[in-house]
Amino acid sequence: MAALGALVKKAWSVRRFVVLLCAPLALVPVLLSLPPKEGRCLYVILLMALYWCTEALPLAVTALLPIVLFPFLGILPSNKVCPQYFLDTNFLFLSGLIMASAIEEWNLHRRIALRVLMLVGVQPARLILGMMLTTSFLSMWLSNTASTAMMLPIANAILKSLFGDKDTSKDMNRENEESQACLQQNKLYTVPTEMQFLASTEDKDLAEEKGLSSDALSDLKKEEEYKTNIWKGFLISIPYAASIGGTATLTGTAPNLILLGQLKSYFPECDVVNFGSWFMFAFPLMLIFLLMGWLWISILYGGINLRGWKTKKSNIRVDAEARAKEVIKEDYQKLGPTKFAEQAIFFFFCVFAIMLFSRDPKFIPGWASLFAPGFISDAVTGITIVIILFFFPSQKPSFRWWFDLKAPNTETQPLLTWRKAQETVPWNIILLLGGGFAMAKGCEESGLSVWIGGRLHPLEGVPPPVAVILITVVIALFTEFASNTATIIIFLPVLAELAIRLKVNPLYLMIPGTIGCSYAFMLPVSTPPNSIAFSSGHLMVKDMARTGLLMNLMGVLLLSLAMNTWAKSIFQLGTFPAWANIHAENATSLLTAVENVTLSALNKI
Repeated sequence: MAALGALVKKAWSVRRFVVLLCAPLALVPVLLSLPPKEGRCLYVILLMALYWCTEALPLAVTALLPIVLFPFLGILPSNKVCPQYFLDTNFLFLSGLIMASAIEEWNLHRRIALRVLMLVGVQPARLILGMMLTTSFLSMWLSNTASTAMMLPIANAILKSLFGDKDTSKDMNRENEESQACLQQNKLYTVPTEMQFLASTEDKDLAEEKGLSSDALSDLKKEEEYKTNIWKGFLISIPYAASIGGTATLTGTAPNLILLGQLKSYFPECDVVNFGSWFMFAFPLMLIFLLMGWLWISILYGGINLRGWKTKKSNIRVDAEARAKEVIKEDYQKLGPTKFAEQAIFFFFCVFAIMLFSRDPKFIPGWASLFAPGFISDAVTGITIVIILFFFPSQKPSFRWWFDLKAPNTETQPLLTWRKAQETVPWNIILLLGGGFAMAKGCEESGLSVWIGGRLHPLEGVPPPVAVILITVVIALFTEFASNTATIIIFLPVLAELAIRLKVNPLYLMIPGTIGCSYAFMLPVSTPPNSIAFSSGHLMVKDMARTGLLMNLMGVLLLSLAMNTWAKSIFQLGTFPAWANIHAENATSLLTAVENVTLSALNKI
């Protein structure tokens, strides 16, 4: 038995190497069963999908495979593949990442977070709302992972001030260190043991030893359950808010930009999706979902007691809330007075957002109409602002310095240095986006997307509103186990062709698929924010599963409501657009050519 266990461990340790070698061989039948060019392209896409889902290679490395495989397999020449890794969409995302780096450099995000928490109050339900509002706002501009990592320490400090350190804090810290080491080495997630969570009942055992009455023991038990539930509610609300908030802007999360890039690849004439139009659609959806999620989490974990609105608070809770308020105030005061650099970053951040929103808002002419049509994109706007960050001074300029001969002649530090940008910008995401755009280009040039569309006849009778719900459910479930970026890269070409088959606006299916990728709430491994919150040691898998199930359901229904109401007027979803019709005509002619080539090959055989 011990030998079998050792063998299993050895096999598990080399699992990635096995997948790396076996996956190309297992997919060989794909090359033989499809037309030559389409089969080779599908082979590459399935291979990349397997590598992404199993992480046999790092995600960014897998994204580089089209540069090697597309030219060797005769799908696309390298001079068409390589430019896909630096489209203007990539530069829009890069500008958002650099702006986020500058915000983090001067702790502006922490000042905003603490200020919001001071305003909302210290009652548990209000604090959860403040946490969710702040996290979602930050994740609109920062990455979801960075927003979660920044907010969790603030949440832990507030929780400790509310309830004090648990008796098991030392043991929990030791377990957390081991869990973090496991995460870094094996990317596995340690499930907290039952004993860790039962340890919080030690107070009850001590109370029994002291001979407290049964009523006192019952009250103590209820208080411990209340503390545990509130702790869980705080921790689980932060990653959920980060995932929801990232959907509100084009730069908030990678799938949104992949949608924009693939639209430009499949439908070059489509110009209805930009920063402003997306914000008008997604921001109200984000607010509604955030409010519904807050109510669900607060009710589930005791932040809102439906039976006890008029119940008087105990003195213990009143004192705890006063301590929490003091902790927030002290943390805010530690930041000191607002620095010139913070004010400058905030100003440029506002200019960044306003210029992106007003470039071409569609309902009125934007400032881009002052220039040659088609020359100014969101990427131009974003890069223009972030370039200023690299030379604008971080200290207030003084005219006296020029006349003071004794003043130190030190070089003024800019708001952001390139070294800092190199260290903090996640460059791997840029490559991941590029890999997705290269895949889309390969599907289009090889005719694979048309071949897939030709196999979607059985779905032509599905009513479009039903298709929206089915697509969101399928993608939300798929992304529970796979990277949301990899998921949308795989599904978007299929959704584009399905929309053409159904004769509906492609955005009617592609937008729900894109946003559905961010609705992964049920498992710790679904998203990095979920993993960060889970690694704290205070959450169990069943906590995320029961909370995330209804969150997923609410997300699907709210997204369906949005697509069938205000999204129709923003994106003109009620008609089949001319830019999609041109693609459909080209696809039909190409499909006929493919069928003729296939039939002629069969006749020769």
